[in-house]
Amino acid sequence: MDLTLVWIALIFLPAGLAKGVIGLGLPTIGMGLLALLMAPAEAAAVLALPSLVTNVWQMLVGGRLTALIRRLWPMMLGVCLGTWAGAGLMTGLSARYATIALGVALMLYAIAGLTAFRFSVRARLEPILSPAIGAITGVITAGTGVFVIPAVPYLQGIGLDRDELVQALGLSFTVSTVALAVSLAASGVFAPGMIAPTLVALGVSLLGMWLGQALRERLSAVVFRRCFFVGLLLLGAWLAVKW
Repeated sequence: MDLTLVWIALIFLPAGLAKGVIGLGLPTIGMGLLALLMAPAEAAAVLALPSLVTNVWQMLVGGRLTALIRRLWPMMLGVCLGTWAGAGLMTGLSARYATIALGVALMLYAIAGLTAFRFSVRARLEPILSPAIGAITGVITAGTGVFVIPAVPYLQGIGLDRDELVQALGLSFTVSTVALAVSLAASGVFAPGMIAPTLVALGVSLLGMWLGQALRERLSAVVFRRCFFVGLLLLGAWLAVKW
């Protein structure tokens, strides 16, 4: 068996596990570890299908999707426009900086998670902030393949309850995944050689999610999140300084 496929399986098992336990982390862990094996654009291409399938599932669970779309569509539009405006940041002349940018993004996300950073957004500011947050998230997505900053802290700050937040994250991640896939396709990143790695990543991710959901009730979410963010901080630091 191709050694690369073995490494991909070893990467996406914990990534799927994180997704199953805490509802996020698959693209973040996947991009961070895949960037140690391949160029960020190739890593994002391998991640596209597993991310899309798992995020669509998360987006559709619950009965509040229509209301969330009505509330968050300006942010989702901003995500698409920002991602497409940043097309080429992971390829071409700027590709060498994408891994550094990914490392910095992972570090910021980890620090925010470890410090339990939260902020509150007033409802009257949402029409202004939503498209701006979406656009910034989109540009960061285009450059790093990670779509958690600043989308996740923003969604945590607009007063959604737990179930709404999980579904809103699924919506945001799904839109980001599709927007990035369109950008990568236009750049010619997808190739027949990506089929086997993508299918391995998808299968192992789904297995990891299933295991994570089974462990959710037995494992302390607080301990898991702490280990998760410490690991991301170390990984991000390595990616940022190794160049």
